[in-house]
Amino acid sequence: MKIALMDSGIGLLPTAAAMRRLRPDADLLLSSDPATMPWGPRTPEEVTQLALGCARAAAAHRPDALIIACNTASVHALPALRAELEPVLPVVGTVPAIKPAAAGGGPIAIWATPATTGSPYQRGLIRDFADGVEVTEVPCPGLADAVQHADTEGIDAAVAAAAARTPREVTTVVLGCTHYELVADRIRAAVQQPDAPPIALHGSAGAVAAQALRRIGADPFPPDGVAAPGGLTVILGGREAPLPEVALTYAEGVLLAPVVPARG
Repeated sequence: MKIALMDSGIGLLPTAAAMRRLRPDADLLLSSDPATMPWGPRTPEEVTQLALGCARAAAAHRPDALIIACNTASVHALPALRAELEPVLPVVGTVPAIKPAAAGGGPIAIWATPATTGSPYQRGLIRDFADGVEVTEVPCPGLADAVQHADTEGIDAAVAAAAARTPREVTTVVLGCTHYELVADRIRAAVQQPDAPPIALHGSAGAVAAQALRRIGADPFPPDGVAAPGGLTVILGGREAPLPEVALTYAEGVLLAPVVPARG
């Protein structure tokens, strides 16, 4: 089994790590184009073209499924990606976890890139899954880029700015950008109010990985007798490359690193 994931940069790590946990025997292919980051401020047309480039590079390796592990790309490019690649290659998008977050009653804050915040796509999810729940959309300019470069000062500044725009009474935060899941603990600490119940954070990585397995009819655990770990192939800007060193800054990257070369 070979599962491909694409994103602008290392935002695909949380979903790739979730897939590794669900199916440690699966070969993983990570396709990104960090030289073009950030995608958040780009036009929908630009995002679509960049996403198609990453998707085509991944599709050339004939995976069984392609995960769009990027909220911005899912918002703007998912229809174009599916039109080009399906039904030969199942394409799974990443949707902010608004529905499970709203089940807790709120108030909710959705942290996302400027491109996703206020988009018709996100507003539609709020309307469909959080009707009657108090929701605040919080743009987080610069956060994804800072996470991509493991820029500690930049991360702290962007998180602090977003936390200042988040109402104090919020009980739940939806992480509406896959990069943000890599710094979930910092986000929780910034938003948590003294003497308040613990803030609930909702990411999408686990649910998206499970959905990809469902799309190809695979069980979420390896078959009996499968012991060999799956391989890892990394594509940066269309070319095979090592896993970027910055990925090892995060636990998800460390989880993916100690693997054998991808099979076939």
